[in-house]
Amino acid sequence: MIRSMTGFGRCKKSVNEYEINIDIKSVNHRYLDINLKIPKYYSFLEEKIRQKVSGCISRGKLEVNVYIKLINSDEKQIVLNEAMCDNYVKVLSDLRDKLGTDDKIDIRLMSRFNDIFELEYKEADEEAVAASVLEVLDDCLLDFINMREREGARIKEDLTKRLLKIEELGNIVEERAPEIVNEYREKLMAKLKDILSNVDEQRVIQEAAIYADKITTAEETVRLKSHIKEFRSLLEKNEAVGKKLDFIVQEMNREVNTTGSKCNDFETAKLVVELKSEIENVREQIQNIE
Repeated sequence: MIRSMTGFGRCKKSVNEYEINIDIKSVNHRYLDINLKIPKYYSFLEEKIRQKVSGCISRGKLEVNVYIKLINSDEKQIVLNEAMCDNYVKVLSDLRDKLGTDDKIDIRLMSRFNDIFELEYKEADEEAVAASVLEVLDDCLLDFINMREREGARIKEDLTKRLLKIEELGNIVEERAPEIVNEYREKLMAKLKDILSNVDEQRVIQEAAIYADKITTAEETVRLKSHIKEFRSLLEKNEAVGKKLDFIVQEMNREVNTTGSKCNDFETAKLVVELKSEIENVREQIQNIE
């Protein structure tokens, strides 16, 4: 099943001593780019999280936000930063002496300085925290991937319709080729009859055959059909196929461009324009496929 590169997933649950909230969102990107935001205190989890995500996702620019909150308040406590507190007292005392006032330096005044208080955490059990976070991450990734697959299914439906249109237009170009040669032969015959009294019909047939060789697009048509077949096959793969599809579309466009340059025919030129338009629509769609 193909996946879109845009998606969103979220999971919030309490595991053991922790309340964990993880969300993942992504947009198109040529490669896998993970921007991970996690509390500094739990930065030791970063490598494990990156490994888990990269094991499930191959392309896209991802933003992964991890929030971890201790449920048990005994796991953390407020402590006094004595060095900072002493520094404030000294500065305030010097200022009071300089101003010649008798203002008191009391708790009410000191409590205004937030940086003299620090939140101290009990040392975390890294293995326990990792197990809890990865459990929630698994659920979040499942939600995220499901959304990518739903969007991928919609893209696949659109691509299937466009491939059918490209195939139909290619068949019309193929059917049109003999008509172009016949029209050329008839025009050549009429022109020669206007100029010459005796026209060598065999020579006209030979000239028409030479012209047919110059404008034949049989090889391009066969290759276009082959590319369409391969494209459809990739749409059924249960793997990341975005880059492969992009290459095939480039080849399809090459065959159509060659066809357009060979055929000096108004009707075929119109068909080539339609083909290029549909292929461009396909190219735009697959930019969003993982």
